[in-house]
Amino acid sequence: MRFTARIQVMLKPAVNDPQGNAVLGSLHSLGFDGVRDVRVGKMLTLDVEAPDEPSAHRDVHEMCDKLLANPVIEAYEADIRPA
Repeated sequence: MRFTARIQVMLKPAVNDPQGNAVLGSLHSLGFDGVRDVRVGKMLTLDVEAPDEPSAHRDVHEMCDKLLANPVIEAYEADIRPA
């Protein structure tokens, strides 16, 4: 079966986000003073072949743990659905 995985990777709340701070400063300089915080992350979309949904979940989480996210400073959420 084919599955689509959408993975959102974000820095953990305790980790400083210099890119987010730069975006925040730029938004303020453009007059968007109501923005209080910015966190920058990444979104990945994968097409995955797996025999069943539990296998797809296991594979995607293993990919995240081994390559797609740094578990020391990042957290991730994965939404996996049949394609």
